Amino acid sequence: MLARIRSGTVVGIQSVPVRVEVHLGSGLPAISVVGLPNGAVREGKDRVRAALGSIGFRIPPRRITVNLAPADLRKDGSGLDLPLAVGLMVGAGALPQAALEGVALVGELGLEGHLRPVRGALAVARGVRPSGAHTLIVPRQNGAEAAAADPHLTVLGADSLEEVVGHLLGEVEIPRVHPRCPQEAIWETRPDEDLADVRGQPAARRALEVAAAGGHNLLLAGPPGSGKTMLARRLPGILPALAPSEALDVTSIHSVAGLLREGSGLMGSRPFRAPHHSISRTGMVGGGSPIRPGEITLAHQGVLFLDELPEFGRSTLEALRQPLEGGEISVVRARERVRFPARFTLMAAMNPCPCGYLGHPERPCTCDPGQVARYRSRVSGPVQDRIDLQVEVPPVPYRDLRGSGGEESSEVVRARVRAARRLQGERLGPDRVNAGMSSGEVRRLVELSPEAEGFLERASQRFHLSARGVHRVLKVARTLADLAGAVQVGRAEVAEALQYRLPGGIR
Repeated sequence: MLARIRSGTVVGIQSVPVRVEVHLGSGLPAISVVGLPNGAVREGKDRVRAALGSIGFRIPPRRITVNLAPADLRKDGSGLDLPLAVGLMVGAGALPQAALEGVALVGELGLEGHLRPVRGALAVARGVRPSGAHTLIVPRQNGAEAAAADPHLTVLGADSLEEVVGHLLGEVEIPRVHPRCPQEAIWETRPDEDLADVRGQPAARRALEVAAAGGHNLLLAGPPGSGKTMLARRLPGILPALAPSEALDVTSIHSVAGLLREGSGLMGSRPFRAPHHSISRTGMVGGGSPIRPGEITLAHQGVLFLDELPEFGRSTLEALRQPLEGGEISVVRARERVRFPARFTLMAAMNPCPCGYLGHPERPCTCDPGQVARYRSRVSGPVQDRIDLQVEVPPVPYRDLRGSGGEESSEVVRARVRAARRLQGERLGPDRVNAGMSSGEVRRLVELSPEAEGFLERASQRFHLSARGVHRVLKVARTLADLAGAVQVGRAEVAEALQYRLPGGIR
């Protein structure tokens, strides 16, 4: 007998429909799994055998062949346990094939028959409807994320194999899981990370707002203790919540990476990733076997914070050049090629020299010029050229540190950021920001006043700006105009954008 069960697997972060075909034939009793299964899939037959035994089903002593179609695609993960178990029961005549019409199944089985959550349930759910499925049965812990994939897909969250079998026989009803609203953005509810806590640093605060409004990359340079990390950790608090399409992509990525909490639905806040400087190139851009997303993909539509930027490996930093320019990364291995989205805002921090006190008003620097040059050369020119805003963060005087405050809160700044992004959405399209404008869009959409045009021309000649540098200055100037609610970019916006591009002491 032959049974066919719909399921799915994940390649990179994309869902691929899988048809589990189970054939019971004559021959010595054995279960053979073909179709390029990896180790976890091959071991699944032993978990399935134990789980079926726990519900009183005895596998017929036949030669059983399980084919995972398409056969030329490598299958990864333990989510094929449930469709394999159900397929064996259909092949043995214990379940009717008609009960599986339009139904897809995903889930890992415990030896006692309980269903355990799997990685990438949301990604799988996004790909099962094109295969002809209208109902998806998943472990209950994966129900909320899977239900968010498609409002036209019926998602059922089950606790055990016995419950799934009872549902297919019409004896038990598994409740439908309904989509939840995106989780409240955690950065909007943490009073200990409010921008109002930052004393002084008006230039850095302004740069932070510009970076949030236009999606621009930002580098803060200053001595230890000047507040660089404190500022960086407050950037997510002034970013708008994820749009529905962005939330779906971000949640899918974190689901594949196994970072979602059990029972959670769509993410509402933008991700903030802060890897240690000892991270490998693979950990940063993705890879491994199977290929998993790296930090730049986990930071998609959010913030990637690199503290102590020059301490990161040279090859790791150079690997950021492609995603910073194109918003995606292509990871190639011997048998696989995967494209990961990586449209993030880079937030970096560094000291001005190895000892950290070059230019400090009170503490002397102990580094010689050669040490300073070698330290700064660890961040190559092409990488620095892709950072739109470069700001010096001086030490904060005691009187400012202990002053009464009065600085704006994250909520106030976030309102201006939202207004600026609303203008960009009307100009560029939904969920787009100025930092992502193409060269053609810069020419068409960044309208300079005659005074600003002449000023930029003279500045580009004096400072020898590259074509990329001019375009990035124009993008930042457009963001500054959006924050001011101006239609035309004036000389003041261009001058401020140039100030961020060519700060003294960093380059």
